[in-house]
Amino acid sequence: MAAHGASPAELFERHQSTLQEAVKAIHGRYFWTPHPESPSPKVYGEEAAPQGQAAFEAYLGTDFPIDQPGGDDRIVTERSPYGITLGVGYPHADADALIAAAQAALPSWRDAGPEGRAGVCLEILHRINQRSFEMAHAVQHTSGQAFVMAFQAGGPHAQDRGLEALAYGYDTMARYASSARWEKPQRKGDPLVMDKRFHVVPRGVALLIGCNTFPTWNSYPGLFASLVTGNPIIVKPHPRAVLPLAITVAVAREVLSEAGLDPNTVLLAAERADEKLAATLAVRPEVKIVDFTGSTEFGQWLEEHARQAFVCTEKAGVNAIVVDSTDAYKKMLGNIAFSLSLYSGQMCTTPQNIFVPRGGIETDEGHKSAEEVGADLAASVSGLLGDETRATGILGAIANDGVLRRIEEAGKLGDAVLESSDIAHPEFADATVRTPVIVKLDGDRRDVYGREHFGPISFLVTAEDTDDALRLMRETITERGALTAAVYATSEDVLDAAEKAALEAGVNMSANLTGQVFVNQSAAFSDYHGSGANPAATSSLTDPAYVSGRFSFVQSRRHA
Repeated sequence: MAAHGASPAELFERHQSTLQEAVKAIHGRYFWTPHPESPSPKVYGEEAAPQGQAAFEAYLGTDFPIDQPGGDDRIVTERSPYGITLGVGYPHADADALIAAAQAALPSWRDAGPEGRAGVCLEILHRINQRSFEMAHAVQHTSGQAFVMAFQAGGPHAQDRGLEALAYGYDTMARYASSARWEKPQRKGDPLVMDKRFHVVPRGVALLIGCNTFPTWNSYPGLFASLVTGNPIIVKPHPRAVLPLAITVAVAREVLSEAGLDPNTVLLAAERADEKLAATLAVRPEVKIVDFTGSTEFGQWLEEHARQAFVCTEKAGVNAIVVDSTDAYKKMLGNIAFSLSLYSGQMCTTPQNIFVPRGGIETDEGHKSAEEVGADLAASVSGLLGDETRATGILGAIANDGVLRRIEEAGKLGDAVLESSDIAHPEFADATVRTPVIVKLDGDRRDVYGREHFGPISFLVTAEDTDDALRLMRETITERGALTAAVYATSEDVLDAAEKAALEAGVNMSANLTGQVFVNQSAAFSDYHGSGANPAATSSLTDPAYVSGRFSFVQSRRHA
C-alpha cells in the first residue's frame, strides 16, 4: 500500500520524546501526563468543544463511517442512559472474515518493528486526544458517566493508560539487544565468533472485549499493549457502548492506512445484543490474546476455556474499607461519601464493604458508635447530593437495568441506613439517576456482603473489633477478589496491620484519604490498577506481566 502520510519511522521520530518521557514515568512512578484532563477552551482551544459535540451529533441516526471486511448488514444496539436516541448503525461482524483479515495483516505489522509500531500507536493516541470532546459525548451517552467524568476518564485518562501500556510494551522489547556479535575465547586458536539476531515475534491475533461502563479506559491498555508488541487486534465492544471504540478503531485504521500499513491491523467486531460473539471469537484457535473487563462469571469462563490464548481479565470484586479511628471525622465521611456516589458506584473500584468495630470508633469529635457512623455517613451522602445539578454531575446516570434491579433489592438485604431515591436531571428529562443505598449488616452475613453488588450499593458491616474487621477484609478479598481497599486509623500499628492484611490479600491499599484523592481513582504511570494477586484480575493495568505474554523473543545465529 502506498503511504499517504508519514512513515512509521517518521512517526516514531515525531513522537519519540513523548515515548521517552512515558518510559521514565513508569520507572519513576511519578505524576506525568501529555494529555491535559481539563476540558477548558484554554487547553484544547475555543472550537474544540462545539466541534466535538457536532461530530458526536453527526453520528446519531446514521451508519457509522467505517469500511472493513465482515460487514454483511448493519446493527443498532445502543441506548443512552440519558434518554436521547442514538440510533448509530455498525457493520455486523463476520467472525471468519475478521480473523482472516487480521491474520493477513500480521506480517506487515510485525515487520514494522518495535519503533515503527510505537510510532504508529503514538500517532493514534495523539489523534484520539485531539478528538477528546467528541469522545466525551460518546462515552457519556453510552456509559452514563457525567460529561466532565466522561471527558476525563473516557478521554485523557484513558489515553494515559493506553500510553502507559505502550511504554511498558516498548520498554520490554527495546531494553534488550536486537543483535550481537558473540565471541567465546578458545584455549587454542581463534575464538568462536557468531552473529546473532533477536526478533520480537508477536503471539498472534488479539481479541479485546470491551465493557459498558468504561469503554475506553478499560480497553486502551489491552489495545495498545497488543498493538505495540506486533499483534493485530479485533475490538469487540459491549453492545451498549460501541461508539467510543468505533471512533477509536476508525482513527487507528486511518493512521495505519496513511502510514502505508494494512488498516485491518485493527478491526471492529460489533455484535447483536444476544449474539455472544466474544465467546465465539475467544476460543478460536487463531486468537492468541484475549483482554476482558466485565463480570466474574464470563471472566472465569474465558480463563477456563480460552486456553490457546494469553488471557487478561479484570472482573468483579468486593472492595473494602476498614474504619478503626480518625482525626478528621467529617473529612473522612466526605471522602467516603464521594467515593460511594461517583458515577453511581458503577466503577470496579467503588467501595462496597465498610467494616466498623461493633464498639464504635474514636474520632476528633469524640467516640462514635457504629450506629452513629452509619447515620453520619448517610447524612454526608445526602448532603453531597442535596443539590440537583451537583448531584447529577457526580452520579451520572444508571448504565443498565441490572444495576436498577440490584438497587431495588438491596434494601431487603438488611437494615437500610440510607435508601436510594430518584433525581431529576436538569438537562436530560429521561435520564435514569439514582442515589446510593447503604445497608447495615452484622459481620456474620457474609452470604450478602461476601459477593459483589455492582452499583451504588454499600454495606456497613459491624465487626467484633478492628482485628476482626481486618480479618473479614482479608478473607473476603482472598475469596472473591477486590481492586481497592482502604483503612482509616490514627495508630501506626493498625496502619501496619492493615497494610500487611492487604499484602496477604493481594489488594492495593489506601490509608486515611480525606482530601481530593479517592480510593476509586487510579493514576496512570503511578498507580497499579489491580494486582493479579487476587481473583478480581489476572494482572495489573499496567505492569511487565501485562505485556510480556503478548510476544516472544526468537533468535537466529550464524558463524561470523
